[in-house]
Amino acid sequence: MRIAQIAPLAEAVPPKLYGGTERVIWWLTEALVDLGHDVTLFASGDSVTSAHLVPCAPTGLRLAGINDHTASLIAMLDRVLGVANQFDILHFHVDFLQFPGFRHLAGKCLTTLHGRQDLPDFWPAYRAFPEMQLVSISNDQRRPIADANFAGTVYHGLPTDLIAYGEGEGGYLAFIGRISPEKRPDRAIEIARRAGMKLKIAAKVDRADAVYFETTIKPLLDDPMIEFIGEIGDVDKGAFLGGASALLFPIDWPEPFGLVMIEAMAAGTPVIAWRCGSTQEVIEHGRSGFLVDSIDEAVAAVKAVHSLPRPRVRVAFGERFTAERMARDYVRLYERLIAADRPAMFGKTLIAAE
Repeated sequence: MRIAQIAPLAEAVPPKLYGGTERVIWWLTEALVDLGHDVTLFASGDSVTSAHLVPCAPTGLRLAGINDHTASLIAMLDRVLGVANQFDILHFHVDFLQFPGFRHLAGKCLTTLHGRQDLPDFWPAYRAFPEMQLVSISNDQRRPIADANFAGTVYHGLPTDLIAYGEGEGGYLAFIGRISPEKRPDRAIEIARRAGMKLKIAAKVDRADAVYFETTIKPLLDDPMIEFIGEIGDVDKGAFLGGASALLFPIDWPEPFGLVMIEAMAAGTPVIAWRCGSTQEVIEHGRSGFLVDSIDEAVAAVKAVHSLPRPRVRVAFGERFTAERMARDYVRLYERLIAADRPAMFGKTLIAAE
């Protein structure tokens, strides 16, 4: 199968530092190549892949200091359009910018939605282009736009050898992600304090969240039991998660997926997550972690986390969240699109011949 993966240009594929979407695209692309498919990746020029790379910007735009990516994305989409007939499937990861230009090719187009959909910002595009087929990364993600044209839900997956199994020998609680109000690092700090355990926070601080960090979180970091590490990359993430007794995921927003949850599970580390957004689909309560609704429940879960055997957490990851499983799920969607598009193409050929 000839497959085009069209990535955002904010980060390289894989990203140098932060960039969950680009990381997932990389894992998917490599897994599709491993399955024997002919894959072309449209991405920034500093991307690294086993697929055919079409560089559409010299480097990832965020680290290059370019804030508005619209012009670069439009130029990339025009380039994809020029070679669209070379592919069986065009798989987009850039929200909806391609909808107008690729409407006539809707039968071979698939768009994975990587962000939250509960805000009305994007809804007009889904209504205006109902023929464009979408993929959700959790069933909860699609609830606000349930009448949109969804081809299916495909959960993220990562390579089985990416994160080594860990024994939790560090004896600390882990928080990883962004410092932002919806991620609730303040909850994580309170949980750790009340449970009497050390908390290590590996997180980036975006410019938009700088005030929140300075006014709300930084004053809480004076406690010697709370250690702020800052942003970490893939090289350090495995050891960080594998050394933790548990990952705290105390979110306060409709998380579309939550990649760090399956990264922790890959290390054998149980996840203590708020029952919010996708967490009920990712975490098997009492097997790979605990789902909670309050600080009290979270503290109780920390004290009970030793009852979850870490090898069983790792098995739960392997059963549901590998990159190969993700790729095979997408291939099934690709095959359905191709099969559905063939009658339409055949009909167009007959009309043209007449």
